[in-house]
Amino acid sequence: MYYLYLLKSRKDGKLYIGYTNNLNRRLKQHNSGEVFSTKGRCPFVIIYYEAYASKKDAMKREKNLKLFSKAYYGLKRRLINSI
Repeated sequence: MYYLYLLKSRKDGKLYIGYTNNLNRRLKQHNSGEVFSTKGRCPFVIIYYEAYASKKDAMKREKNLKLFSKAYYGLKRRLINSI
């Protein structure tokens, strides 16, 4: 399985979008400062994830969300309303 995930920084409140095949390991990498793009924004909490059978599908969804399309803003709105 592959996972599309959204992390929220407890430091600055910003979101990070990524994909992985091991969600727990990837969260540990983000929180330990091993990931260059999130190094200065630790700690993180997973606020959302989706599971996919193929890497291609997870990557496609990540790319779509990173374009800050209607899909991104729709998902963000749903998450804010559920918290």
